[in-house]
Amino acid sequence: MDIMEKIKHLVETNPAIIFMKGTPQFPQCGFSARAVEALSQCGEEFAYVNIFEEPEVYQNLPRFANWPTFPQIYVNGELIGGCDITLELYQRGELQKMVKDAAAKGQEKTTA
Repeated sequence: MDIMEKIKHLVETNPAIIFMKGTPQFPQCGFSARAVEALSQCGEEFAYVNIFEEPEVYQNLPRFANWPTFPQIYVNGELIGGCDITLELYQRGELQKMVKDAAAKGQEKTTA
């Protein structure tokens, strides 16, 4: 599987995923830490990719989404954005709904 196919697969098969610097337990930049905190507060599980452990993802994800910075958050297969957009959505209550809806769709897929 080529790297762009791998990224696409990760985005499409996880209801919510963050490509970040570090891990949710040990974020390695403030933007990743704040984005993870917002996702965590939504009350649903989410996947993550530590871009420092996946150099090919690190190099190619900006090209995949035409989004140059990290973290990158995807919900229901679509790019939500980076830290600032994620926090804005969270503060408006929209992120919680998006993540819960995506998790419910993910459950439907696994039980179908």
